[in-house]
Amino acid sequence: MPPVCDLVLPCRDEALALPDLLALVPPEFAVIVVDNGSSDDTAAVAVGLGATVVHESVPGYGAAVHAGLLAATHEYVAFMDGDGSFDPAELLPMLEDVRSGGADLAVGRRRPVNHRVWPWHARLGNRLIVAWLRRRIAMDAHDIAPMRLSRRDALLALDVRDRRFGYPVELLQRATDAGWRLVERDVTYLPRAEGTRSKVSGSVSGTLRTARDFWRVLS
Repeated sequence: MPPVCDLVLPCRDEALALPDLLALVPPEFAVIVVDNGSSDDTAAVAVGLGATVVHESVPGYGAAVHAGLLAATHEYVAFMDGDGSFDPAELLPMLEDVRSGGADLAVGRRRPVNHRVWPWHARLGNRLIVAWLRRRIAMDAHDIAPMRLSRRDALLALDVRDRRFGYPVELLQRATDAGWRLVERDVTYLPRAEGTRSKVSGSVSGTLRTARDFWRVLS
């Protein structure tokens, strides 16, 4: 089956995670790995596994996501972390949601396999941001879209501008304000690949930096 959707994986130092992760990607997806300043062999590993590699020198999650969006060529585009914490097969129902016209944006709601996967400080920060969004703009979601899928042209037109960790928060704000129909699906939240470390939830300081980016978008 030829791909019908691009899958963008923003990555920094995820060489150890990519082999197992890319082996799970369904044939409906063409993988784009955005190397966001890796010091390991992320790019070389991705190329060897058949992925398209884009290099983004500007640091930041949003910068990597936007570079992948610009590089995408299919009608639909999906995004998820490249650290092995999600199963790309769980994007298939989201693809059907959008292709069928049932949703403009399909997003995942994390369901951790155990309490160690999602540290308390990261879970608390996420809960506060989501509660604020639901109250302020009546956003119909319970997570900040760690996995998401939409039409590429529509996402470009939404003009999300944050280039750091505030990107998904701004995306949800703009999509809600634009009247997008949103579908939320439970997704399994797994331990990261062994030997890799989260830039966000791996430490309290990382979570605080991310929270700062979130609140900058919300203010």
